[in-house]
Amino acid sequence: MKIACLGGGPAGLYFAISMKLRDPDCEIDVYERNKPGDTFGWGVVFSDQTMENLEGNDPISAASIGDSLAHWDDIDVHFGGSVETSTGHGFCGIGRKHLLNILQDRARELDINLHFEVEIEPGLDQFSDADIIIASDGLNSKIRNTYADVFKPDIEVRQNKFIWLGTNKVFEAFTFIFTETEHGWVWAHAYRFDDETSTFIVECEPETWEKLGFDQLDKEETCRKCEALFADWLDGNELMSNARHLRGSAWLNFPRVLCETWIHDNVILLGDAAHTAHFSIGSGTKLAFEDAIMLADVLTSTEKPLAEGLHDYQEARKVEVLKLQSAARNSTEWFEHLDRYLGFEPKQFAYSLLTRSQRISHENLRLRDEKWLGSVESWFAKTATKKADTPSRPPMFAPFELRDMRLENRVVVSPMCMYSAKDGTPNAFHKTHYGARCIGGAGLVYTEMTDVSADARITPGCAGLYTDEHVAAWREITDFAHSRSSAKMAIQLSHAGRKGSTRIGWEGYDLPLESGNWEIIAPSPIAWSDGNQIPREMTRADMHAVKADFVAATRRALEAGFDLVELHCAHGYLLSSFITPISNQRTDEYGGSLDNRIKFPLEVFEAMRNVWPSDKPMAIRLSATDWLGEDGITGDDTVRISQAFIEAGADLIDVSAGQTSPLARPVYGRMFQTPFSDQIRNTLGCATMAVGNIFEPDHVNSILAAGRADLVALARPHLADPNWTLRAAAELGYRGVTAPNPYVAGFEQLGRNLKKAQEMEQRA
Repeated sequence: MKIACLGGGPAGLYFAISMKLRDPDCEIDVYERNKPGDTFGWGVVFSDQTMENLEGNDPISAASIGDSLAHWDDIDVHFGGSVETSTGHGFCGIGRKHLLNILQDRARELDINLHFEVEIEPGLDQFSDADIIIASDGLNSKIRNTYADVFKPDIEVRQNKFIWLGTNKVFEAFTFIFTETEHGWVWAHAYRFDDETSTFIVECEPETWEKLGFDQLDKEETCRKCEALFADWLDGNELMSNARHLRGSAWLNFPRVLCETWIHDNVILLGDAAHTAHFSIGSGTKLAFEDAIMLADVLTSTEKPLAEGLHDYQEARKVEVLKLQSAARNSTEWFEHLDRYLGFEPKQFAYSLLTRSQRISHENLRLRDEKWLGSVESWFAKTATKKADTPSRPPMFAPFELRDMRLENRVVVSPMCMYSAKDGTPNAFHKTHYGARCIGGAGLVYTEMTDVSADARITPGCAGLYTDEHVAAWREITDFAHSRSSAKMAIQLSHAGRKGSTRIGWEGYDLPLESGNWEIIAPSPIAWSDGNQIPREMTRADMHAVKADFVAATRRALEAGFDLVELHCAHGYLLSSFITPISNQRTDEYGGSLDNRIKFPLEVFEAMRNVWPSDKPMAIRLSATDWLGEDGITGDDTVRISQAFIEAGADLIDVSAGQTSPLARPVYGRMFQTPFSDQIRNTLGCATMAVGNIFEPDHVNSILAAGRADLVALARPHLADPNWTLRAAAELGYRGVTAPNPYVAGFEQLGRNLKKAQEMEQRA
């Protein structure tokens, strides 16, 4: 087999090595446009796990790389006049030039032909005799661009400006430095990669970059200006640029690259040509090495036909790439929205930075540096209670207050439709269901979506609060909660709108009733789907009637003993369908602009607030995005919507997403809606509640400690385990949660057994 690798960076070289080790008879030529000693950038970061993969693939080159690595365990975060140090992170660095030299030497040992200063013609005619062509020519790949109609690259250029510099100041820890200038914040990512040199990446927002005049400076002038900005940390050392092949400024915007396909005939994209991951998570070279190893395995495998093997390779690697790109997106956005976190205390700022990608979690930090995490937990507990002598505890067990309502902890049982009511009246099922969850340890328990009239229901099985009978039934539940638990009770009031008059969930979600349908209303006569009723467009009289129903239900909620009322303006129900342009196409004062579309939901909320006691809190549930891009509601829109409700008296924004259109294309994953909570909370400085695929105590503590939400709501985990919070307390060794007296013995035994199991696991 004859193989041409077009591009002599880490991806092309390491693939050639990996391939030659598996098939010594193959002929491999590597072509590089630069000279052997030319390179852009300074150091390359690896994790310990990456080194293990290299050792398994080629122990000889791994040993050479290992002998040259600079190791560190600490991460230093300089912010607000202090430094937070966390240890146990296990990273290492090596100079990019030295890494290339090691790989070049190893390639020569294996009789791989290296050709330098060779310009690649996009037509690839000069490689017509190659059986396989590896396009490893980097993120600006000529080959990918030439065949863009086949590879279909999706290139997203990120907003921040950055420049890759070096210095002889040796940073012993991976160091983040944040410094404020008269024109905004500038920060550095710094780490050593040999005994004398460190990488020093400077980054800032484009507005700051321009106001500081970097757009007018060449490389040398930029280095001098950055030296002045970071003089307190450079100890008199210079900053250097090795971007010799660039004229003028060496500042860049990072391009996130993802291709629909990586294979075209006998051409295969590899490394940065196929995909990139933002430098802030340091995984570009890791991905390239892993691509190279797996592709060499596929090309030398006899188990499957080559075409099938390449397809499997592409699909398997795409999954890994998407995981890393998801983490990289979270990390990138943290730096792009740094202003959200500048009001944090240094300890929380550092925690937020360390967990920004969601690859490092609360318990992962405990394994890495238990002492530092303990300081975070202690800080969080003292901040929550405003008492210096407050004992340390996991963040989920810190109290939280909204107006005069004080929650024992920050775990919330999320609203979940039970479809088990009769004519809207809760029954024995509801008493058992809510009673079990009230004594399960959560600080706040929500009812299911509770409707303000019979015609406001989703299904005939939905609960309501529109008769005296409903008040009495709910009162039994809240009285039980208040007398037998420390949980507070919240009711979520709603009107189904165009999603009403359908079958109960397990008989066909969103399907219309087979008989007995009632008339449904909406801001515009647009059916939820082709199979649903077309709603009647609401008149002003309808709007007055609906508002009156919400006000009456709010008064009944007070009679029923609820501690908090939430207005449901999410998930495509009536008030949500006013907010989103997907379902609101009115031409009157309640349609058109965002201000007009939120007018009716605000009128309803304000009327409710006027009859709800001033010492009791109110919440709003919002769909922060329609998952339809700019055609629907976006995160930025929801910040504006949240601000309007806060000004009207809302105390908590319950941040959900989607379910406003069957055309939505959500991006799922762990905690996938939490970034919207983060955006709203830290843009507006208001209280938020995160929800959405949150199912472990680790998730809850990570969200809270990072300041991404004030409360965390879990739905399905509480269906499977009403005692989820008590179990979490036992797992984390926290005994301050209120367990019902009859259950204390079981709670304590669970804690002892879990502690023993953890001790045995540690000894093993």
